[in-house]
Amino acid sequence: MDAMRKQLDVLMGANRNGDVREVNRKYFDRDVCRLFLAGLCPHDLFQLTKMDLGPCPKVHSLQLRKDYEEVKAKGTENFDRELEDMIDRLIVECERKIQRALKRLADEDAKAAIAISVSEVTQSEEVAQLSKEIKEKMKEADIFDFEGKTDDKIKTMELVEELRSKRADLQATLLLDAFNKDRAAIPQPIPPPQMATLPAPPPPDARTQELINEKLSKAEALGEQGMVEEAQKALEEAEALKKLAAARQEPVPDPSKYSVADVRITDQKLRLCDICGAFLSVYDNDRRLADHFGGKLHLGYMLIREKLKELQEEPS
Repeated sequence: MDAMRKQLDVLMGANRNGDVREVNRKYFDRDVCRLFLAGLCPHDLFQLTKMDLGPCPKVHSLQLRKDYEEVKAKGTENFDRELEDMIDRLIVECERKIQRALKRLADEDAKAAIAISVSEVTQSEEVAQLSKEIKEKMKEADIFDFEGKTDDKIKTMELVEELRSKRADLQATLLLDAFNKDRAAIPQPIPPPQMATLPAPPPPDARTQELINEKLSKAEALGEQGMVEEAQKALEEAEALKKLAAARQEPVPDPSKYSVADVRITDQKLRLCDICGAFLSVYDNDRRLADHFGGKLHLGYMLIREKLKELQEEPS
């Protein structure tokens, strides 16, 4: 209910029920969110994720943001420093999470996981153009919001989601290309000599494949939450299921050969997203990667990193 009330306050104003206090409220009042006025409140990020901060206890008002921006343009008020400090804290914590994950995985194998510059690998002119269009449409949505044109705002936000989905698919394709090159560089173990070439084993049965997919999805969710050991265990269980399914097709099965304890984390060749700190695998398919790029956690960190860059480029 608090979240719904906040959304209605932003859309229609806190005075929608005739509250006289809203008429007299000023942008500099203590109960007004300065970070929202400056362009980005952390409570609006990461909703329904592990990092969800819940609804902001302070007032979000587009009218007060407009009042603030007019004063800021005159050089008499500026809350950018407060916003920059908040973003710095979020990014520092994300970087710490990445370093902790790398260190813990390095204890298993120094080459088990490395941080990959997703922001560089997934950049292209088309991605940049889509990002520009998304920003423009978000500004249009704010204008419609301020003017009370709810239908126009909804249509614009639907278009924003379409653009984000298109960008996520494109970024997934670019990262998949990079992973393909990464896989090609991974040394393959020398197979033991065989008397005859055996046919490729058939894929796992439907139930086993469903269990494998569940383990991979669980590992991804745990990785986004920074739960490294739990994510590693889920990946090991998925790999064990794959090998157990293959073992059933062998003439002389050896169950001990496919125990979870024998499956190393290096089999997954994990990579860490340098934007949000989530785990990625060089064996992920394009759909799984697109889900990562379109996820709220990744989009939230991408937004604050872009906002920080924007604030740092503004003349002081």
